[in-house]
Amino acid sequence: MNISTVLENVDELIKNAEMIGIGSTRKVFRYEDFVIKTFLHPIGYAQSKNEYDMYKSLEALGLEKHIAPILYISEKYVIQPFYEQLPLNNNCSYDIDLEMDSRMTEDLKTALNVIDRELDGFDFEDSGNYGLDKDEKLILIDYGMTKKLYEEQWVPLAEAGTLPQIRFKKCRVCNVEKELRMYGENDTDNRCVDCGKDY
Repeated sequence: MNISTVLENVDELIKNAEMIGIGSTRKVFRYEDFVIKTFLHPIGYAQSKNEYDMYKSLEALGLEKHIAPILYISEKYVIQPFYEQLPLNNNCSYDIDLEMDSRMTEDLKTALNVIDRELDGFDFEDSGNYGLDKDEKLILIDYGMTKKLYEEQWVPLAEAGTLPQIRFKKCRVCNVEKELRMYGENDTDNRCVDCGKDY
């Protein structure tokens, strides 16, 4: 299936797609070789728009090889190629050693430096922000949260319990300790995404 066919049928495809991830502002579905990210909050669209602009900036510098491209963006969803996700460690993401990890390429290190110093990006250690290409090299797949967006919009909403944060607790349904989506300090609904807390 090509991107044109995906765009023609995207709303129907989402209904039949596999949900492969969820964050505080976007929900991620996989359909064949494509990822469709839908927006749970306007910040999600802002993140995706940042990714589009950042990718174009990196492409102009010849540093886009290990950055997931934005194939299409609208105010409802964004479409990217699918890359195999990194496995969780004890049901959680983990920090990647950006200097020592053998899956890290020099062009990706340079791209991360540009995103950090020139494009206001951050949070590059989290394994949840990466996938793997066919050569088992890291691909940055989630990179649209800038320092400004985080500090001025995301943090106030997260502190108010409007946006979920990730906490490590035991799911009350499957009884497994894992990353749970929590809505503020008083959220006692300790269910994981697999057990239904996916909003």
